[in-house]
Amino acid sequence: MERKTVERKTAVRRVAVLSLHTSPLAQPGTGDAGGMNVYVLQTALELARRDVEVDIFTRATSSADEPLQSPAPGVTVHNVVAGPFEGLDKHDLPTQLCAFTAGVLRAEAGRRPGWYDVVHSHYWLSGQVGWLVRDRWGVPLVHTAHTLAAVKNASLAARDRPEPPAREIGERQVVAEADRLTANTIAEARQLIDTYGADPHRVDVVAPGADLSRFRPGDRGAARRALGLSPDETIVAFVGRIQPLKAPDILLRAADVVRRRNPGVPLRVLVVGGPSGTGLERPDELVELAAELGMSESVTFLPPQPPDRLAQVYRAADIVAVPSYSESFGLVAIEAQACGTPVLAAEVGGLSVAVAHDRSGLLVPGHEIDRWAQEVERLVTDRELRERLAAGARAQAERFSWAHTAEGLLGSYRRARSGLFTPPARPFGPRFTGIVRENRVTVR
Repeated sequence: MERKTVERKTAVRRVAVLSLHTSPLAQPGTGDAGGMNVYVLQTALELARRDVEVDIFTRATSSADEPLQSPAPGVTVHNVVAGPFEGLDKHDLPTQLCAFTAGVLRAEAGRRPGWYDVVHSHYWLSGQVGWLVRDRWGVPLVHTAHTLAAVKNASLAARDRPEPPAREIGERQVVAEADRLTANTIAEARQLIDTYGADPHRVDVVAPGADLSRFRPGDRGAARRALGLSPDETIVAFVGRIQPLKAPDILLRAADVVRRRNPGVPLRVLVVGGPSGTGLERPDELVELAAELGMSESVTFLPPQPPDRLAQVYRAADIVAVPSYSESFGLVAIEAQACGTPVLAAEVGGLSVAVAHDRSGLLVPGHEIDRWAQEVERLVTDRELRERLAAGARAQAERFSWAHTAEGLLGSYRRARSGLFTPPARPFGPRFTGIVRENRVTVR
């Protein structure tokens, strides 16, 4: 009887998801849309498959946006009018927190009391809103940061601007207020605890995933024909937002070194994405760099691609490069590996978890051009190595799925609803070490 009472109290039937600064329906690779968009939409779809109703609240960015959109049964996207539809940079959005919060509260006001069981906020701006609606509705707040200002500022690309102090202050407030925090990796959990003072007993590690039914191995030749690419070239692809943080310039410069050393190797760099963030200040910088290096004829630029077309990009490539200066996880790496394509990634953040070094790809310490050129050259000139890594790529990707992510989130929601929290028996030192057991951080 007691167990059934606990199960009723922790049951999760309806979740309010907050994604203020970017819509889960936006095309990844454009503006501020990226991996977080994919995460929000895919986890919502998986939760709906488990009979959990999900309402996603995001800011409307066009007068053409319908107030309500339903990408699937059980999932509703609310486009909240908060500020002008266009012309607001992500750094301007704190001015619209009150307007957005009012829109969320008004939408819920038409429901009976206690409609939502949990509020889940994504990114610090949404966390600020989540903190307020949590108190108003009397339900727990679960927060996912996705990226952290202090971590990004510690590994800035050249010419990139640091995140403003206001963001780090806002993040610390949300970390302190959230009932539970979810981190993509153990490393991110440590950052929340060591840098932001998060309580280890309230941090859950829930890895993101990939749509393994969409992103799967396929015919490379057919993929290249579909994209208008040569069947005879060795293709290294970059997929993502074009901005200093993602470091596509590192790949171009490394590829230039490789092609000069190996004039007989038909090497092509495929860049898929659009300018974003500080990259908007010089949107043609990468095109200009290719021309400066004298390799314009060896670089193909494509705009951001919808999911099915993106799968073709991964299949067409011999290698997918992820040279970012900072990544909380790196969905591109998982999606590429799911398509059977090895990944060359910077050894930063969650990429060290997403890529199995020397089994599904290679991890590169640092961002020195010579080191990157060396690793690109290894993969481009050693077909056996590429084939061996490709053979392990799909198996690595299969460790991550959105179904697994949704189950992890449900566990976090239930723990938030249970309200069970045991204060630590001893104070923790300045550094955190721990293990993960059943997606939870355990201090030792």
